[in-house]
Amino acid sequence: MKFTKLTLGTAAAALLPLAAFAQEATEEAAAAVSTSPAGTETGFILTTFMFLVAGFLVMWMGAGFSMLEAGLVRSKNVTMQLTKNIALFSIAGIMYYLIGYNLMYPGDGWTIPNVLGAFGTTGLEDVGVGADAVDLTYASVGSDFFFQLMFCATTASIVSGTLAERIKLWPFLIFTVILTGLIYPIQASWKWGGGFLDANYGFLDFAGSTVVHSVGGWAALAGALVLGPRLGKYTKDGKVNAFPGSNLTLATLGTFILWLGWFGFNGGSQLYMDSASNVADISRIFANTNTAAAGGALAALVMTQLLYKKVDLTMVLNGALGGLVSITAEPLTPGLGAATLIGAFGGVLVVLAVPLLDKLKIDDVVGAIPVHLVCGIYGTIAVVFTNSDATLGGQLISIVIVGIFVFVVSLVIWFLLKAIMGIRVSEEDEYMGLDKAELGMEAYPEFTS
Repeated sequence: MKFTKLTLGTAAAALLPLAAFAQEATEEAAAAVSTSPAGTETGFILTTFMFLVAGFLVMWMGAGFSMLEAGLVRSKNVTMQLTKNIALFSIAGIMYYLIGYNLMYPGDGWTIPNVLGAFGTTGLEDVGVGADAVDLTYASVGSDFFFQLMFCATTASIVSGTLAERIKLWPFLIFTVILTGLIYPIQASWKWGGGFLDANYGFLDFAGSTVVHSVGGWAALAGALVLGPRLGKYTKDGKVNAFPGSNLTLATLGTFILWLGWFGFNGGSQLYMDSASNVADISRIFANTNTAAAGGALAALVMTQLLYKKVDLTMVLNGALGGLVSITAEPLTPGLGAATLIGAFGGVLVVLAVPLLDKLKIDDVVGAIPVHLVCGIYGTIAVVFTNSDATLGGQLISIVIVGIFVFVVSLVIWFLLKAIMGIRVSEEDEYMGLDKAELGMEAYPEFTS
């Protein structure tokens, strides 16, 4: 035992200098990290990596929209919704490359010469490019393009669900080309591309309650007005017939996928991950995003119990999404309590807006207009509650300008498509279902045939 004690004591004495050296090295490393300035190669790598991770989280929202819509439409129209969603995502990818990205970021500022000069394809860095040939103060062009593209595709996904079960495939896809190539990037450049909403009105929209979500909602509303409601949805005596969805399991899965993707949507919009401050802010955004969704879901759950004496799962799902849309315009500055309340009021708005649309005989199959348009507008206004840099006037005028532009242009395009090629299937095809009529294949052939 004495030998053991002597041996341990000797070893400890020998290791003390090494431990001191290791502690000193650790402290120096920590100090280097904490004081590491932005604009270094490490900052460039971290921000680029953040864009890539956040981008594929937002890309996964495409699966969420697909599952949500597949679950909320009737069995005879499921394949059509899945086809539209894979097609619109692909169209967005090509159109944003060909014209959208450069149009959205036209250079030093949003001027007519810059915008006209922005018509062109997106270019990436050269293969094997070195640190001396990239902008170390930001991220790689490829990662930024990839991340921003996902927002463009999300906008198109919003339109798909509203117009389900009665729109032809090809007119919808043509509209998607115009939406993703022109409408979305033009209005997005007004805020995120150095445009006049940002410069003249101090418009604040952190991750796109207006720039993404209400834009999709306005385009969907214009399409719904031109297209008209589904056959049998509204009767002459004012009755509203419910058309239950085919698979609430898929709809719930889709909602959880969207909830997950939203962390990339809002978190990546911090735009930088090159400092301790930015990482802490991203963490704060994640927490606020999550609690806003929870607030929206629970508010919708309670509201449907009070109004209808039974909880409506579809309202709860859309309540969660409404909470997410509501917090998207400003997920950083609120505390957890404020974020929960912002999301909860979004859930309430969803429950109130759905029957209002039915009274107006505007048929929105999946509830995208209440979620993305109504909550998008509300969320943009709610910025003034937690961010002192926002002004109510600046937020409202920006909402109105974007809304008028997107709605009017979309309305004109829908009317032109209706006049040129027709946008609605025949009554016979609608009763048969778009899966058989438009595509010749069904998602559930054993059950629908």
